[in-house]
Amino acid sequence: MLPIPLSPMKIIVADKISERGIDLLREAGWEVLTPAAAAVPSELANADALVVRSATKVTAALLEKAGRLRVIGRAGVGVDNVDVEAATRRGVLVMNTPGGNAVSVAEHTIALMLGLARAVPQANASIQAGRWEKSLFSGTEMRGKTLGLVGLGRVGTEVARRARGLEMKVLAYDPFVTPKAAREVEVELVSLDDVLAQSDVVSLHTSLSGSTEKMIDAAAIAKMKKGARLVNCARGELIDEAALAEALKSGHLAGAAVDTFAQEPPKNSPLIGLPNLIATPHIAGSTAEAQEEVGTAIALQVRDYLADGVIRNAVNMPALSPDQYRRLRPYLELGERLGSFVAQAAPSRSFHKIRILYAGEPAELGSHMIRSAVLVGALKAVIDENVNLVNAPEEAASRGIVVEETTRRRERGFPNTIEVAIDDEGREFALEGTVGQDGAPRIVSLDGMYLEAPLEGTLLLSRNIDVPGVIGRIGTELGSLGVNIATFALGRRAPGSGGEALALVGLDGKIDASIVQHIRALPSVTEVRLVRLPSAPQATAAPR
Repeated sequence: MLPIPLSPMKIIVADKISERGIDLLREAGWEVLTPAAAAVPSELANADALVVRSATKVTAALLEKAGRLRVIGRAGVGVDNVDVEAATRRGVLVMNTPGGNAVSVAEHTIALMLGLARAVPQANASIQAGRWEKSLFSGTEMRGKTLGLVGLGRVGTEVARRARGLEMKVLAYDPFVTPKAAREVEVELVSLDDVLAQSDVVSLHTSLSGSTEKMIDAAAIAKMKKGARLVNCARGELIDEAALAEALKSGHLAGAAVDTFAQEPPKNSPLIGLPNLIATPHIAGSTAEAQEEVGTAIALQVRDYLADGVIRNAVNMPALSPDQYRRLRPYLELGERLGSFVAQAAPSRSFHKIRILYAGEPAELGSHMIRSAVLVGALKAVIDENVNLVNAPEEAASRGIVVEETTRRRERGFPNTIEVAIDDEGREFALEGTVGQDGAPRIVSLDGMYLEAPLEGTLLLSRNIDVPGVIGRIGTELGSLGVNIATFALGRRAPGSGGEALALVGLDGKIDASIVQHIRALPSVTEVRLVRLPSAPQATAAPR
């Protein structure tokens, strides 16, 4: 039995969730109301919890009316309809239900894979058109075939379990999953190239970032077996649709199935109309069972938090005083952006160690929350999972990531700094940042080279041999590609010709990942990375 609070709790369920979820809240002896939309603001005045799906917009203005509110529960993954920042300022915990639709997405993935193997949509269309074309639809068994997963998170793991039931061999590429964790679900961890080269079916289950955008491009497709198939129930932007369309037309790939597109609805996608493509309208997670699951899950989470203080799947920090939040917020933003940058810009994506160095006020405030912010940035850049300040340490530990933290005294120059470094296959990649007088995060050094630049937007990081003409050629090449330069910062390892130098270029507008190849082809350029960060945060006064 749950302990019964001294005074009954009042729970507002603003959007429809499962009846089982509502029953779980009422079983605790609490008042549970399901008011019409117009009555929600007035009912929130003395409510302890608010449960929503996607319809109700939890704005700062609505929260102003909720003086007693302690927790917002979102039955689903996305929290775009909740002003999380406003909730955090008011000390309101925001929870969601990640993984609630993992089984639904996994089953849809398997359905698409089997539909490709047996040409189910095409055969159905033939019958519906009054034809009997039995000889055209000879299929392929999945038994004995190899399935390659790009990403072994919750969904990838569920797909692997089902594929093993089909007697398939399962390979996976996920640099943040340990071999031991993979073995527990009978999956072999290999490189991305091996997944592409050895798999009869490749299925995508990773997040979208600067390093994964269009990861399935012409070069990647060329590495796949002739006659292989591709399935995508993750993000449409992971695929270069033009390259995939060409591979389907040429017959290099036997077929592809997608539930997501780079643009939705896919008005101009080159994939539409291809006979060996199966497409569904982003419905992989849309099942009655998934909605039942998330409704029950959020009710349990809200109940356990109010009754026992247990926090699960929070997307913001627990309650902070206004002064604590004001002082800490800029460093949380800085830490998350530093973590995201190093995860995207590292030469490989298989690091298992992060070092964080705090100086000045970040060290004085306490590193726990900032450490979590760094991990949030790093993990969000490489995995398609819900990661937040509460669960980031657990998510990192489950992937074998070791975090080392040190502090140092204030020094001249930039006294309040955070440095984030990763051990990338024996080579350390380090980035140091601070908070400017306007409250915006800035870079102050990269791999020990002084370099000051805004930590925002789309950034092109290039390394080169320190010889004349390189910077001019980079600018000229970007201009020829129609890319406008917003900022340009330079760093040098040591004065003199022939040493190492780098450039960090801020770019305007929507930037295609293909520019990396153009810059890398320039003389004396040795390495290029594209890093995508949020735009500039709202300016605030710099912390003391």
